[in-house]
Amino acid sequence: MSTYIYGITEGSHPSLPDGMGGVGDPPRPVRILKEGELAAIVSDAPEGLRPKRRDLLAHQTVLGEAGAGGPVLPMRFGSVAADDEAVTTVLAERAEHYAERLRTLAGKVEYNVKASHDEEAVLHRVLGENPDIRALTEANRQAGGGSYEQKMRLGEMVAAAVQAREVADAVEVRQALEPAADAVSSGPESTGWLTNVSFLVERDQAAAFLETVERVRTAMPHLELRVNGPLPPYSFVEPGPSEPAAEPAAGTTGATAAPRGGE
Repeated sequence: MSTYIYGITEGSHPSLPDGMGGVGDPPRPVRILKEGELAAIVSDAPEGLRPKRRDLLAHQTVLGEAGAGGPVLPMRFGSVAADDEAVTTVLAERAEHYAERLRTLAGKVEYNVKASHDEEAVLHRVLGENPDIRALTEANRQAGGGSYEQKMRLGEMVAAAVQAREVADAVEVRQALEPAADAVSSGPESTGWLTNVSFLVERDQAAAFLETVERVRTAMPHLELRVNGPLPPYSFVEPGPSEPAAEPAAGTTGATAAPRGGE
C-alpha cells in the first residue's frame, strides 16, 4: 500500500498522541517510520485522495501537533511514496540534507505575502506620476472624450504605466520585508497578484514581522496585502536532485516530497 507523508523530524522527536488520525475517511492512523537519526510522520495513503477540506485540515492538524514538539520539515498535501521502504530509503540517502534543514528551520515559521493593486488607487497614483498621461487625459476631456485613436493611446499608456508600477511595487514590497526575515522564497506567479513571496521568520520575531507588514501597508495604500501565517515552512525545505519521485494523490497538483512555494 502507498504511504502518505506528512513531514520529517528528528528520530528523537516526541511521539504523537496515541490513536491520532490523519487523512482519509475513516482517518488513517498516523505512525512514525524511523531511519537512523531521522523519522517520517506517515499513514497509509487512502485511494482516490482529493484536496477536500476535511483532509486538508487533517494534514495541517498532524503537522501542527508534530510542530509543537520540535522542528518538522512539512510535506505539502498529497505527498505519497510507493511504500514505507521507499520513505526510509530516502531518509537514509538524504540524511545529511534533512538534518541540516531541521537545524536551520528549528523555531521558525513561514509567512506568505501576496500583493495586488487597488485599481482606483493605483490609477490615481499613475496619473499623478506621469505628466504625459495627465496631459492626454485633459486633452481628451476638453475634446469631449477624444477620438478613438486618442482613447486607444491613453489606454495603452495607462496599461504600460500600471504594469511598470506592478514591477516596481513587487520589488519594493520584497525589499521592505526582507530585512525582517531570515530567508525569502518567491512563490509561483499567479493571476491577480503582483507578488507572491514567502518569508522565513523566527517564531519569537513574528510580531515584529507583522508590524513591518503593517508599515508597508500604510506606506503603500494603493496596494492590497494578504498575509497568510504562521505556516509550517513549506517553502524552505529545499529538495535536492535525489529526492524520491513522489506519487501525487489522484486529483492533486504539484504534490512532491518536498515542495516549494507558499500557499
